[in-house]
This record gives sequence, structure tokens and C-alpha cells, in this order.
Amino acid sequence: MIKVTKKDEVYLKIDTDLSTDQEICDFFTFEVPGAKFMPAYRNRYWDGKVRLYNGQTKLIYKGLIDYCVKFATDRGYKVDKKIEEVKVTEPETYHFNLPIKPRDYQISTFRTCINAQRRLILSPTASGKSLVIYMLTQHYKQDKVLIVVPTTSLVYQMKSDFESYNCKEGIHTIMSGKEKSTDDRLVISTWQSIYKMDPNYFDQFDVVIGDEAHLYKAKSLTKIMEKLKNTKYRFGFTGTLDGSQTHKLVLEGLFGPVYQPVTTKKLIDDKHLADFLIKCITLKYPEQICKQAKDYKYQDEIDFITTYEPRNKFISKLCTAQEGNTLVLFHLINHGKTIHDLILTLKDKDRKLFFVYGGTDAETREQIRAIAETEDNSIIVASFGTFSTGVNIRNLHNIIFASPSKSKIRNLQSIGRGLRKSQTKEKARLIDISDDLTYKSKINYTLKHFSERIKIYNEERKKIFLQFEENKKKELNEFLGKITPLIEDYVKKNSINIVLNEKNLFIASKKFDITNEIIEIINKTVK
Repeated sequence: MIKVTKKDEVYLKIDTDLSTDQEICDFFTFEVPGAKFMPAYRNRYWDGKVRLYNGQTKLIYKGLIDYCVKFATDRGYKVDKKIEEVKVTEPETYHFNLPIKPRDYQISTFRTCINAQRRLILSPTASGKSLVIYMLTQHYKQDKVLIVVPTTSLVYQMKSDFESYNCKEGIHTIMSGKEKSTDDRLVISTWQSIYKMDPNYFDQFDVVIGDEAHLYKAKSLTKIMEKLKNTKYRFGFTGTLDGSQTHKLVLEGLFGPVYQPVTTKKLIDDKHLADFLIKCITLKYPEQICKQAKDYKYQDEIDFITTYEPRNKFISKLCTAQEGNTLVLFHLINHGKTIHDLILTLKDKDRKLFFVYGGTDAETREQIRAIAETEDNSIIVASFGTFSTGVNIRNLHNIIFASPSKSKIRNLQSIGRGLRKSQTKEKARLIDISDDLTYKSKINYTLKHFSERIKIYNEERKKIFLQFEENKKKELNEFLGKITPLIEDYVKKNSINIVLNEKNLFIASKKFDITNEIIEIINKTVK
């Protein structure tokens, strides 16, 4: 027997015998991908594993209740669940006084959330998640809502989005140095501003919404969610998961099961997103330099690449050669500044150029974003941390990776920056630059990382292709289902002997050519 009871809105408590308890502990223990490269593992402070069930406290995240039940049923254990299930009476219609009509998948996402009360929403970048978030805040009209975002830019952006949806109530924003307490029902905060707050501070919130939820594997964000002990309604929104089971289960534990309402392919097909082209450029270095670089450690290689003058000049010329708004992403400030200064000497005098990094204040970032939205020929040189996540620039035509990137999530989200559609843009382009410093059989670090990015691009392409094939097959079957009765009716009326199979149509007599007649009948009948 496994007895499951609710401790609070964060945790479940599990009571069972010692041997079953150990089984549960093993079931919810996972090795962290890449743990062996982390300092804590190398210094033997940590064994490289994450344990989602605490064998001492007997506690597990409430969002993992379905996994607990599956564990028990698969092994033939009986489960005694002492968890109240609140029934939701869904209104037939919703009146949010919106200036735009929500898309079908936005409505289905909203309904899924309010019926489930907890959900992790996996929806592509640029799918319009801020509208769904706003609809949720309006549904829970009597409840105080906390929306947690990763950056000050997103605080401004979320507030601006709400105002564009005709939000008529006060919205309290919390950033560095701003007052934490408010009587306003809607609160939008960076996680950095509140994660150290006393647990009592979080008792006021009935609803929590985590934007860019894939970041919530970080301890500071996990702690925020754990302090919300009385918060019944929990919703996380993200465009990307890193693919690991550990990451997924941590997020589901905090927010609830994953729900994916729509795919990028569907959004492109329906003309909600721009089509996207990925162009990969590999820079080959002289043999003498490759020989010199063969003994470089990873950081040595990065330092060399980002300071190599011919490379920076090439990137700068590449940026100025692109038409439309161009986003150039870098990691190191000095590297970004070098590229910015080179572009300054090359660009047309009328073309606007901006430099954005961690030290750029939120208001300036928002001003730059707004300029890019209204114009179509600016260049923004920005750090990955400031412009790869969450910043919406619909009018973005080109993205250039000036620095190598190892992060799968950051990579995919950067792609998402270019998918937003605008009046001046039907297609966007990502230019990914790699560096080949291979010497004999020794392959350099950044080239290896580039091969990983290629895998990501091919995986995304494969997903789109498989979906296309599936749709094509479905539509073909529907079409055949419509025309087959027409053909059968025609040959019967005209006393024609005919054999039909999956691939061929055989006419018994060669003197009959009925193709045009059949086509005419189909065109008149089938739209």
C-alpha cells in the first residue's frame, strides 16, 4: 500500500514500507547530463544525480502525482490518494474585451489551464503566449496573480502587452530597487527581485505564472515556487525544453503536466510565423594557426577566436551586407564592442546601429526594441543574455551568431526571435558561423559544438518534414475517399469494366479515354 496525501500546494507526502520507499527513491533519481563537467562533481561534492523524491522527508512535488500513480499501478501496488480534486465549471463564453481575436490554439491552451489548474505549456516562440497569460489573469479575477519573468526587459514587455489588450486595472512591476508590496491585483516581477523574500510574502498570491519556465531548474527559481505553499493555480510557459527527462520532470513537478497546443510548422503553414532559412558558414584557418591552437583549452580557443582580427572583420562586413533589421549576438562584452566599432566604420551613415549588453538599462533596451519594430534597416549588436530570450522583435530579418554557443535552448530560442512575422517580412534568416581549427586528427572545441548545433537544426527540420508527410498522407486519403465513389459511379453508369487498386487504374478497353471526363467530374464536385 502507498498512501499519498497533500502537504501543501507544493508537496505531496508518501507513506509506505521501507523497501517500497527505496523503490520510489530509485524511480525518481536521475543522472544529470553533463554532470561530469561540473565543478561540484569534479570536486566530489555531488554525485551528479538529481533526486525528486526526498527519502527523509517523504516529500515529492505535487505536479508529479500522475507519475506516482503510474509507478504504483505498474508494480501492482495499491494507492490511497487523499487529495481533493476541485471541479471546474467552465463558462460557455468568455468576454475579455480583447482588441484581437484569440487563435484556436490560444483558446484551447486557456481552457486546458483553467480545467487542470496546473500546466506546463510548451508553445513555440512567437505563438502569442502573453495573450494566453493575460486571459488567465482575467479569468482569475478575484485572485491575486504573480507573474515571474527572467529580465527587466520582459517586465516592461509583459506590462506593455497587457495594456495593448485593454487591461483596465493597475499592474505593479517589481525590478531592482522597486517596492515589493502593493495593493494591485496583478504583479509582474523579475525572479532576482523576489527570490530572497520571506516565505510569508508569497502567502498573498493565489495564482503564479512562470514565463520562460525552462529556466526554473535553477535553485533560486525553484525556491520561489517552493515558497508559494498556498498558491493553488500554477502555470509555466516556455518555447523550449532541453530534451532531458530530469529537466522535464522538475518543471512538471513545479507546474504540472506538459501541454503542447501547436507546433512551429503549423504556425508557419497558417502564416502566423515567417518562414526561416538557416545558413551555416565555416571559417577555415591557416595551418600554422591550427597547429598553434591544437593545445588550446576551451577558454583559450574562445579568447583566440573572438580577438582574431580577420574573423571580426568578416563578421562586420557580413552584418552590413544584410538587408533589413539585423541582430548580431555575442557572449563576451569586448568581442561585441569590437564588432560594433568595426560595423560603425563600414555601415551607411543613415543606417542605425545599437549596442546592448547586461549593463544597458531596461528602458534603453525597450526603446531600441521599439525602434526596430517601426524601422526595417537597423543593426543591433547584443549579448545572448539580453536579446536571445524573451525579447519580441517582430520586424527582425536576420540573426547572426558572432560567438559560438553550446546551449541548445539558447540556440532554439534565438531562432524563435526571427520567426515573428511583420508587414515587411515573409522570411527570416539565421547565419551560424563556426570555426575550423582542426589540426590533423585533433578537432577543436567550437567545431564540435557546431556539429551539435547542426544536429539541432536537422532535428527541427526532421520534425517539420515528418509532420508534412503525415499531413500529406492524411489529405491524400481524404481526397481518395472523395473521388473513389465518383469514379465508381461513373464507370457503373457508363458500363465500363474497370479495376482499381492502390496504385493503378486499368481500363479494360483501349478505345475508351475517359480521363478528361473523370477530371471534369472531380473538379465540379471536390473542392
